[in-house]
Amino acid sequence: MSLPVLPNTPARRLFLGRHGLAEAPTGPGKGADLMGVIAALGFVQVDSVNTLARAHDMILWSRRQRYRPPALGHLLHRDRQVFEHWTHDASVIPIAHFPHWRHRFERDRARLADRWRDWQGGDFLAEVDAVRDRIATRGACGSGDVGDGEARGASGGWWDWHPSKTALEYLWRTGEVAVLRRESFRKIYDLTERVIPPEHLNRHHPVEETIDWACTAALDRLGFATSGELAAFWALVSPEEARAWCAAAHSAGRIEEIAVECVDGSLRRAFAWPGTLAEALDLTAPGARVRILSPFDPVLRDRKRAARLFGFDYRIEIFVPEAQRRYGYYVFPVMEGDAMIGRIDVKRQGEVLAVTAFWPEAGVRMGKGRRDRLAAELDRAAVFAGCTRVEYAPGWLRAG
Repeated sequence: MSLPVLPNTPARRLFLGRHGLAEAPTGPGKGADLMGVIAALGFVQVDSVNTLARAHDMILWSRRQRYRPPALGHLLHRDRQVFEHWTHDASVIPIAHFPHWRHRFERDRARLADRWRDWQGGDFLAEVDAVRDRIATRGACGSGDVGDGEARGASGGWWDWHPSKTALEYLWRTGEVAVLRRESFRKIYDLTERVIPPEHLNRHHPVEETIDWACTAALDRLGFATSGELAAFWALVSPEEARAWCAAAHSAGRIEEIAVECVDGSLRRAFAWPGTLAEALDLTAPGARVRILSPFDPVLRDRKRAARLFGFDYRIEIFVPEAQRRYGYYVFPVMEGDAMIGRIDVKRQGEVLAVTAFWPEAGVRMGKGRRDRLAAELDRAAVFAGCTRVEYAPGWLRAG
């Protein structure tokens, strides 16, 4: 390749810096400081699994260890500085970005109607008007408040949604209702015009502006990316739209093409802003602090990119039979400095943070200093989880 090369170590440091993991996790972790973290990341994925803490709370705690979950609730429910909607998954997103989601609402309207009609047999579309009218006249509600008399599965999972719950989710995905608040993690919806502040509700952008914003904002947060990675970041523009944006921006000199070195020495083409290579080469190594990350942390969301950049092959083994699992079904990635050093099986059990196992990555030696740094992070995680002590199972430190 006759392209300027970004070596692997500076690439990792740049990537971690753009994701808020190259600096010490200090700061109040609430109010304007917390909003700054979310805005810098772009969004925070929301997930219900709660073995230590919920995914979104873990993501924020990893960057601000004084953060506590009520602070995010205040931004969503009280201050309306963020809203909940879809990126690649359900996420908390800065409220200023809401107008750009209008284009996604329209795209999802037909796509979801066709897909969910096949799944639900068309029943949910007949309920859309009834559910919308119910919210308009009787106020905010959750999925358990609609569909009286409809057959419901025992678990309430995706596979056994009743028609009115599906209608409610369809109204949310297409922008007619919005998440007003959460009650024990259960979404409570109201009409969008009652939830989104008028200055954001009434703003509109042409689709071309949204495409340019989405690609620009994604590249800002990734540091370097292919057109496919730009499209996948918000899941707001199509791969074709991102590819056309990259071609036009490159032709105009707005972006440049570089070669990013992977951990195995291979090179991968990517786009970056001019000056990014010099910025990355000037970065110093982050401290040796150990951090426990959420499995849904944005630095690991793209599993293939994490493998290329960090040599970390991570996946959640939820659907793997227990006898075939190498690790526990939901283990937490562990990072030290700019490297991934292992994964840990840790759970909150009442007042105890129980450590079942830690698997170091190949070639990672667990000397006393590293074990002490890991223990210090576990002590901090115990405080965050509301535990009074950490307990280690016999044989918890596994072979690498």
